[in-house]
Amino acid sequence: MSDMIYLDHAATTPLDARVLEAMLPYLTERHWNASSLYGPARGCRRAVEESREVAAAFLGARPSDIIFTSGGTESDNLALRGVLSAAPPEKRHLITTRIEHHAVLHTAQALELMGVRVTYLDPDRFGRVTAEQVESEIGHDTALISVMHGNNEVGSLQPIGVIGSLARSRRILFHVDAVQTAGQVPIRVREIPCDLLSLSGHKMYGPKGTGVLYRRTGLPVAEQMTGGDQEFGLRAGTENVAGIVGLAAAMELAHAELATTAASETRRLRDILIAGVLGQALDARLTGHPELRLPNHASFLFPGVEGESLLLNLDLRGICGSSGAACASGEIEPSHVLLAMGFSPADARGALRLTLGRGTTESQIRRTVAALGQIVPEVRGLATPA
Repeated sequence: MSDMIYLDHAATTPLDARVLEAMLPYLTERHWNASSLYGPARGCRRAVEESREVAAAFLGARPSDIIFTSGGTESDNLALRGVLSAAPPEKRHLITTRIEHHAVLHTAQALELMGVRVTYLDPDRFGRVTAEQVESEIGHDTALISVMHGNNEVGSLQPIGVIGSLARSRRILFHVDAVQTAGQVPIRVREIPCDLLSLSGHKMYGPKGTGVLYRRTGLPVAEQMTGGDQEFGLRAGTENVAGIVGLAAAMELAHAELATTAASETRRLRDILIAGVLGQALDARLTGHPELRLPNHASFLFPGVEGESLLLNLDLRGICGSSGAACASGEIEPSHVLLAMGFSPADARGALRLTLGRGTTESQIRRTVAALGQIVPEVRGLATPA
């Protein structure tokens, strides 16, 4: 649909044509296995290692810190499971938050079944936790702290710099899920500081099925996928050369864009969207922190309205959004993030997330605001009284 308005970039982004161009040779004539020894295969190995250097530069890390994975979920799993599996018996405590992505939360729950003690921090009404909360839960057995950088559902940014400094001072490992922030804000792993960090290619105009785990070189992490010795022995399996090259190309483009006014323009359009929605008589409420949030992220609650109804009506007008986390969009249960922030289940069901991207225009934003001005009263009028 040529006039479609796509406002679900937190779920996935379109593959940049320049990224596809970089990948194509490795999907066709350069099909070699990067672990083979003959000449053409060594060319694929060089492409992988050059991509590792790009990824390291993007994060301010060393190439030996970069582990290529299949995406953010695998990176989160490798970080949590790998660290806790490698930890000594007396270090079996994980601190995280109740508003993490399910890739972290479900992994933490699985680790609990394996005898790991897990502490889940409650956020404030803006969806943020504090370093003081983290510090109050640190024990002699704490091995790892895992806190996401930017929340995928409400957009709030966490104080990871302060938490990272606390963790470093207490000699506790710190993992950051930066899937939503990579490409949106600059990330320098030594400035945070963190020991592990996850990101995903398809959130930054790269290919699906690609990701990175930054793992500080020398950090004890137990492999979770056994087989070959690829990725420093931490991630077995034939390298996805085309995907890795595409991910590196996406990182280079994102790095260049962060140096321009693109981020400030995205923030300007986001603010027009937020002001436009809140300025109408829709009884809408902004969720997440009003200022300390992702530059492309707007999220609302519309009491008395089902989020799914909003999405269906927006879809009829050619507008794509989300009612919460994309991987949970088929469920009718309210968002675990909004519930943790103190919203009632009824209110949480009226959630709408609209996330901007490179192709978003001011005209599209104003059309979306106008559409919501029509849709919300119509849907609310059809709602069955409780």
